Amino acid sequence: MVIAAAALGTAVTATSAVLLWQTQSCHFGQDNLGTFVDIPGGGFVQGDSPLYPEEGPPRKVFVSPFRLQAHEVTNSQFAAFVEATGYVTDAERNGGSALFRKSDTPEVFMSWWSIDTGATWRTPEGAGSTLDGRSLHPVVHVTLNDARAYADWAGGRIPTEVEWEYAASLGLFDPMNPKSGALRPDGTLRANIWTGLFPTLNSRQDGYAGTAPVGCFEPGLTGAYDMIGNVWEWTETPFSSAVPRFTIKGGSYLCSETHCQRYHVAARQSLEEDFSTAHIGFRIVLDAQSLPAAKP
Repeated sequence: MVIAAAALGTAVTATSAVLLWQTQSCHFGQDNLGTFVDIPGGGFVQGDSPLYPEEGPPRKVFVSPFRLQAHEVTNSQFAAFVEATGYVTDAERNGGSALFRKSDTPEVFMSWWSIDTGATWRTPEGAGSTLDGRSLHPVVHVTLNDARAYADWAGGRIPTEVEWEYAASLGLFDPMNPKSGALRPDGTLRANIWTGLFPTLNSRQDGYAGTAPVGCFEPGLTGAYDMIGNVWEWTETPFSSAVPRFTIKGGSYLCSETHCQRYHVAARQSLEEDFSTAHIGFRIVLDAQSLPAAKP
């Protein structure tokens, strides 16, 4: 499975156009996509230091070892899957996906988003847009159904919320600071988030107005990149028994100090499994039965 997954980055050739989006050294190229990091089994406090009510209460849980793709699934990896299988995403079949737009009425939350019939993983900014220069960006406009189909083809699966949060917590530079996955002690950025006054002004302090190519920010202590920021990531965990939606984790390039602030490991939001947006992607995991267990 590891060999097959490592080969997924071969369908789309990276071009110099990628450099138009890069303002710093990024760590992945087409030749090393699909790498995994080993997450040892152990215990942690899920929902630690909750910022919003849906994140708590904190509870101790134990997790079996697994392997986590070191980066979010990219456009090139998803293109390889589509080329091999002929798969058609929910957005392509069902009339588009949700796009974030600059609004003339920014005080109205619903004015930030609209369903664009031309928005798909192939056309991330709507009709007429392309993936030129974005082969190494995380694939977006994919539903949980789409992510599951890709994972099954790649020999893996979508992580549970507990697995995702456990891996992200192990990667924190400062376990006592839940925001240390996004911010260094001096306030500089470790993740792709919104900088400036949301939603009217993005200062691009992190170098990006939208998604960034995978691996452009330093990895966490596990070796996994972009667990915080860039795009929300699907999990296989229902959000609650009262809401028929699934949990997404990690925050995105639309989280900021003035809105959302969900760039910490306990953050969670929900979405229907057949809905997609411009700021949600995913990564996959592989089961690993023989990895050594960490001390609880």
